[in-house]
Amino acid sequence: MRRLVLPLAVAAIAATLLAPPAAAQFGPAGPPAVGVMTVQIRPVTETQEFVGRIQATDKVDIVPRLTAALVERAFTEGGEVAEGDLLYRLERPQFEADLATKQATVAQMAALQRNASIALGRAQSLLNTPAGQRSQYDDAAAQQASYAAQLKAAEAQARISQINLGYTEIHAPITGKIGRSAIAVGNIVTPTSGPLASIVSQDPMYVLFPVPTRTVSELRTRYAARGGFSAIAIRVRLPDGTLYSRPGSIDYADPSVTQGTDTIMLRARMPNPLRAGAKPGEPGNRDLIDGSFVAVLVEGVEPIKALAIPRAAVAQDQQGPYVYLVDAEKKVQLRRVQLGAQQGALVLLNGGLTEGDSIIVEGIQRVRPGIEVAPAPAGPPVSAPPAVAAPLKPAG
Repeated sequence: MRRLVLPLAVAAIAATLLAPPAAAQFGPAGPPAVGVMTVQIRPVTETQEFVGRIQATDKVDIVPRLTAALVERAFTEGGEVAEGDLLYRLERPQFEADLATKQATVAQMAALQRNASIALGRAQSLLNTPAGQRSQYDDAAAQQASYAAQLKAAEAQARISQINLGYTEIHAPITGKIGRSAIAVGNIVTPTSGPLASIVSQDPMYVLFPVPTRTVSELRTRYAARGGFSAIAIRVRLPDGTLYSRPGSIDYADPSVTQGTDTIMLRARMPNPLRAGAKPGEPGNRDLIDGSFVAVLVEGVEPIKALAIPRAAVAQDQQGPYVYLVDAEKKVQLRRVQLGAQQGALVLLNGGLTEGDSIIVEGIQRVRPGIEVAPAPAGPPVSAPPAVAAPLKPAG
């Protein structure tokens, strides 16, 4: 019996050691954890976005008024010039000679006019004497008047020659940035040879942007009590996506609607100073460039109160956007919402929620309507800039 019991005991111990461990036994799963936030009314700025184009306030083509050789270019291409700066010089000798000839004619006519005046005075003094004759007086008067008229004509011709001589120096009519010179020094230029260069003003600049007529009416109505268009600030987003820091204001609206697009062209005046540390003559020294496309943001000057929620809380299906609410019993409800404008991590609401509603922001993928959840406060939206209000409805 001892020989039989011992092997059986060893086998039982070995079987116990070699048996796989029993599977862990879990209780029923708890409600999924979610991050929630309370819908609040926030101070926001009403904003609407359009596509616009930067335009210089002044643009001048430099065209010669004389036919002459170009002898000097006095500016740096692509640099900035001030009103009155010398740009070009044309050859002067022929115009100086012409002026001298006209001035000599003026002197000649002045001498003849003075002599005629003396003769007229002599004839007038003899008119009432036996030696005087009426015909002599009349001839002297006519001669004096003729020379006086010829003197004025000679002075006018001299003035024209003086003006032409002045045209041999071409000065900047406006302040701005000048482009490339189209004609090299040494060439003959004429009034019909085309522009020598162009000057584009730099500060301020215009931004022009078309707005649907319906939107213009809504803007006018919305801001009528706050000063009309003067209560609107204009900002632009540059082509590289950065927001230009200096606001502008609307100063013009086209008096007629553009056919085919049903839009009205608005124009805003924008400051465009030198960038920090930039020099007047270097390229890229200002942010706004004539002809560039930009995004135009039409903003209300005074903030308003509006509901705003994180964009991460909004889901979308074929019926439109929706959010998940957590009710007082910690159960999930699906709520349809009407979205407004988006700015960063926030989106404005036009309807669907009320202040105080608790919405799920984190863990949306783990919930469905009707289930119970374990809510906890969600973290704040990452890098959420100040929100902007819902845009106006587009025309059409």
